[in-house]
Amino acid sequence: MCNLYSVKVGQKHIADTAGAVRDRAGNMPPLPAIFPNRRAPIVRNTPEGRELTMALWGFPPPNIPGSKPKNPYLTNVRKTDSKFWLPYLTKVEQRCIVPVTSFAEPDNNQGPRSIWTWFAQGESRPLMFFAGIWREWQGDRGTKANPLPGKHLVFSFLTTDASPDVAPIHPDATPVLLLDEKARETWMGAPWKVAGELQKPPPAGALRVVLRDTKEDMA
Repeated sequence: MCNLYSVKVGQKHIADTAGAVRDRAGNMPPLPAIFPNRRAPIVRNTPEGRELTMALWGFPPPNIPGSKPKNPYLTNVRKTDSKFWLPYLTKVEQRCIVPVTSFAEPDNNQGPRSIWTWFAQGESRPLMFFAGIWREWQGDRGTKANPLPGKHLVFSFLTTDASPDVAPIHPDATPVLLLDEKARETWMGAPWKVAGELQKPPPAGALRVVLRDTKEDMA
C-alpha cells in the first residue's frame, strides 16, 4: 500500500504531458511529501477536455451502519471487482491520472523500525502517473485544527502485485504506474475491460531506489 509520494515537477510539464487543456491547480509548489488527506494534483476528464486540478487524496469509506471503518481514507484501490469501486472504474469520466515523481514504501526488513524507501524511474525523478479515479464528496475533511467542510474532489489510485524492483523492500503491493503515453490514453479513454488490463506491476528495471530513511523526497 502506497501512502506517501511526491510531485516535484512544474504544473505546465504535467499539463503538457497529460494533454490537459485547462490548468486549475492554482500556484502549485513542489510537493516533496504527499500524505493521505492532503491536496495533490490530478488530471481528469471533463466535457471541455482534460483538466489539471487539485483534489484530496483518499475516498471516504462506505457507510456501513453499526460498523466503524478501519481506515478514514481509502487511498488505494486493489479489489477492482468490488461493487464499491466499479461505478468509478467503469466510467471514463471518473478516471484520472495522478502525477508522481517518486513514491515511498516502508522497509520492514531492517529491524523493529520501518525505513521509508523511495522509488523513482531514476535519480532525476522523471514524471510518471498513477492510474486513478476521482469523485465529488460533501462533508468534513482536513484536521481538527484546520477543518475543511463543504464539497471536495477526492481521488484514489490503483495498486497491484509488488513489482520485481519493489518486492525486496515491500512485497505486498506496488501502485499501478502509467509509464508511457499509450498507457495513459488507454486508462483515460478505453472501456473498462481494456483499461483494467493495466492493473499489473511495472516491469523489472522500471524503478530504482533513490532515497532512504526520510519522509520527504527533498533530493
